[in-house]
Amino acid sequence: MSGWDGIDEFIAVATASSFTRAAKAIGMSPTHVSRSIIALEQRVQAQLFHRTTRTVRLTDTGRVFFERCARIAQERDEAIALIGEQGEPQGELRVTCPTAMGERFIAPIIRRFAMPYPKLNVTIDLSNRVVDLVGEGYDLGIRTGAVGDARLIAARVASRTLYTCAAPSYLERAGTPGAVADLAHHECIAGTSTTWRFSNGSDHQLHRPKGRFRSNSGQAVIEACIAGLGICQLPDFYILPYLKRGMVVNVLEDVRSADEPIWAVYPQRRHLLPKIQRVVECLQHELAAAMRE
Repeated sequence: MSGWDGIDEFIAVATASSFTRAAKAIGMSPTHVSRSIIALEQRVQAQLFHRTTRTVRLTDTGRVFFERCARIAQERDEAIALIGEQGEPQGELRVTCPTAMGERFIAPIIRRFAMPYPKLNVTIDLSNRVVDLVGEGYDLGIRTGAVGDARLIAARVASRTLYTCAAPSYLERAGTPGAVADLAHHECIAGTSTTWRFSNGSDHQLHRPKGRFRSNSGQAVIEACIAGLGICQLPDFYILPYLKRGMVVNVLEDVRSADEPIWAVYPQRRHLLPKIQRVVECLQHELAAAMRE
């Protein structure tokens, strides 16, 4: 028996707070993970987790043990990556990204990135939910706005501008809003965001859109806007093609909020892996240009 037996399983369960999610993250069966934890507890002669039918949480002893083990595991993984991979991206690269941005920009960029590296296997999961990268075993995520998870490193790869627009036909019928407060008297087409943001530099305002049409698809929202159903707020890559052709009109431009950062985020334990370093560099080089096209 190795002194390391059960440590990876322990770290995975402590991180995910679940035997099932931990097993998925490390590619093992839940039964194997459970048995490994039991054997580890017997070896260290201490209970590491409080278990109920619904929750798994660290004991005080388990918390101290986890902090030490996580640090050692990080150093081990970095040493193996630096020597074993010899600078060439390889192994599994699991990426999660918002659906629309992933389809239009991230997936094509990462596909081109992966082509010269035959030892690299890529999985791209497109989802608009905020994925727990550490708990679910992802290597990289694409996020917008603020990143508040201390377990993650964030590298800015691009930015996006939010536009508030309406079709000329709607504005002829309903009038043009002159201030954010006027939106309360207009039909607003809501997307995935529950609030719209506005700023004139020092003063920041929020508006909660209300109207007869709502969709979690940005494309459906812009099409409803073009049809004259109301006012929408969407990122530049949805709006600009139609704005340039006059199919929608920019409103409240004087209070448009500052550009929103786009981040590549990844668990701290992976920050020296060549596959992470290279793909982040690729995104920083290509994403902003692709979104302007």
